[in-house]
Amino acid sequence: MSGALGFFTLCFPSLFSIVDPIACVPVFLALAGGEHRLSQRAIAVRASLTALIVLLLFAATGTAIFHFFGITIPAFKVAGGILLFTMALEMMRAKTSPVRTTPEETSEAQHKDDVAIVPLGIPILSGPGAIATAMMWSARAQEVGEKVALYASIVLVVAIALVTLIFGSRVVRFFGKTGINVISRIMGLILAATAAQFVIDGVREAMRVV
Repeated sequence: MSGALGFFTLCFPSLFSIVDPIACVPVFLALAGGEHRLSQRAIAVRASLTALIVLLLFAATGTAIFHFFGITIPAFKVAGGILLFTMALEMMRAKTSPVRTTPEETSEAQHKDDVAIVPLGIPILSGPGAIATAMMWSARAQEVGEKVALYASIVLVVAIALVTLIFGSRVVRFFGKTGINVISRIMGLILAATAAQFVIDGVREAMRVV
């Protein structure tokens, strides 16, 4: 049980920092802010459910995907760590990483009838960085308790994102633009440390194989 709890304390902060629910609020309001209150809640629920399914799916099948493409876990940890580090740098500059979404994609989404699945569910909440993080923790989870801890981390992060989006207007009023940027920078710092650890672990494991 203690091992699972310890694994949870590792998974949750990194997943929370990469999803960064508070930073998603301005994008959510830009895309769904003009809708009725009930419609906004429905969009938030569908977006969160989409992100939950995507992250759980890749967390459950991560190892199988590695084997299918002939990718070693150390190689993926190094590549994923580099990807997360580039995103962390953008977050520390209080900018949205183009890996997550581009201005063109956001602009195009404003003309869609339903923005819940794309781009809110994918890639705003569950983009390449979040998917890579879930897969890397999945590869690291060896025991059943650790896998349960990973799934619980994903569920909790998405639940927090759902609540944050539902009360998005209040979140923006409470934190303000400056407050959201400060939180994004802190999340970026945590993510950078996680990314560095993934790269270190990947290099160490690769050296053992050699």
